Amino acid sequence: MIVGSIKAKWGISSSDVAYHFGTSGLSVAAATAITHPLDVLKVRLQMQLVGQRGPLTGMGKLSMQLVKSEGLRALYLGMTPALMRSVLYGGLRLGLYEPSKYVCELAFESRNVLMKIASGAFSGAVATALTNPVEVLKVRLQMRRTTTGGPILELQKIASEEGVAALWKGVGPAMARAATLTASQLATYDESKQILLRWTSLQEGFYLHLAASTIAGTVSTIMTAPIDMIKTRLMLQRQSKRVGSYKNGLQCAYQVLVTEGPRGLYKGGFAMFARLGPQTTITFIVCEQLRGLAGLKAL
Repeated sequence: MIVGSIKAKWGISSSDVAYHFGTSGLSVAAATAITHPLDVLKVRLQMQLVGQRGPLTGMGKLSMQLVKSEGLRALYLGMTPALMRSVLYGGLRLGLYEPSKYVCELAFESRNVLMKIASGAFSGAVATALTNPVEVLKVRLQMRRTTTGGPILELQKIASEEGVAALWKGVGPAMARAATLTASQLATYDESKQILLRWTSLQEGFYLHLAASTIAGTVSTIMTAPIDMIKTRLMLQRQSKRVGSYKNGLQCAYQVLVTEGPRGLYKGGFAMFARLGPQTTITFIVCEQLRGLAGLKAL
């Protein structure tokens, strides 16, 4: 009944769903390909532990050390699973947003920002739950100093040594991060566009998409940086002997606060902003262009 009502009211067909998924996945993949080196640096920064690796290293110094000790290719570790995840996760995360928003609007007869936040949280959480193994693989490869073996062998190694359940390691914080990210990113982008259209001379097009996506990237980084750091620690705790044993996300957050202070929750935050800001901007600009080519309305 709900599906029929959605089709009747918004004219959504199966081909539209495919277009939603395709345009979203391709736009996120394009942004990921450009910003992937910053993601590698973010993961390396997040794994620095006070008292175990000496003084903390900044992003600039870390990047030079990384290239010097491991070569330029180290900045692209985990690229294959990152692109794979981008298409699947990005396609689901952005592709589910509008259908979810339509269902919320239909069920609650409301189009306020809370519906957008709920829709973003739902689509982000579902997308992450389904694609978490690829994220675990990506993070593990980003911490390796050698690239021998490849993603398939690394996946088999994780499953054989730690069990299949290890592929969903950190899925709780990952879902919380994705829900927070998608809710803040998409709801902020959506609302920013509406506000800019009402209060400025901007019209639907590149400059409007640029302004709204920049705002969305800033807000989503502030909201998700602590959760992203916790997710990374949990995914790598069996991979690296330098990392303590965390039972869950809450205990990990507590240990970080006790041993590293509040700033520890934002470790790698600058690298995350340097990556997520441009990635958000590129994602939305490319997505809007692809949606136009596919005959879909703007986000």
